[in-house]
Amino acid sequence: MIEVKADAVASKATISRLPVYLRFLRDKLKAGDENVSSTAIADELRLNPVQVRKDLALVSAESGKPKLGFRVKELIEGIESFLGLCNTHDAVLCGVGSLGSTLLKYEGFKNYGLNIVAAFDTNAAVIGKKINGIAVLEYEALPKTVKRLNIKMGIITVPKSVAQNVADTMAQSGIRAIWNFAPVHLSMPEEVAVKYEDLAASLAVLGKKLEDTLRKE
Repeated sequence: MIEVKADAVASKATISRLPVYLRFLRDKLKAGDENVSSTAIADELRLNPVQVRKDLALVSAESGKPKLGFRVKELIEGIESFLGLCNTHDAVLCGVGSLGSTLLKYEGFKNYGLNIVAAFDTNAAVIGKKINGIAVLEYEALPKTVKRLNIKMGIITVPKSVAQNVADTMAQSGIRAIWNFAPVHLSMPEEVAVKYEDLAASLAVLGKKLEDTLRKE
């Protein structure tokens, strides 16, 4: 088993790349590959080989054997351990509209340690239903549910006009990490970590890259 460095500290950029490596390595394992080199990973993912080696050095005490590289299964275990994916993180989701429903149906979260245990909404049309086996409860039940189940992670997929109120309720209930899909900046206490997913901003970045690419052609 690969030993993960106890004192390893990763940048946000490295942490964002590790799930990419993990998905790649899982595909390799399914294909029957037992070993892989950092150079091969860099080539197939179109990344800088030096950066890949530095990233993997954070999650593995081994540097990879000459000609053989890393053992795929053990490198997967090292990344999962480093990212805390060995133990599933329970979470609640608030806002069961189109985006919220899609996230509830996505099975891939479990591969990355995320387990959505309940969803909340104010729309009577969805309250009481189950989506992918996950119960949709009244929004008023959120604080009690979070405290009872000791949930520490929340997902926000509500309109921006109510996102701050939802975030405040989550924080007051004990949530300490929020994955926010609402297009608004949240004002939260220091003890609450927030990760923003701005779909409009991502589309703008992609559009700009496309424009730059077309200009070069």
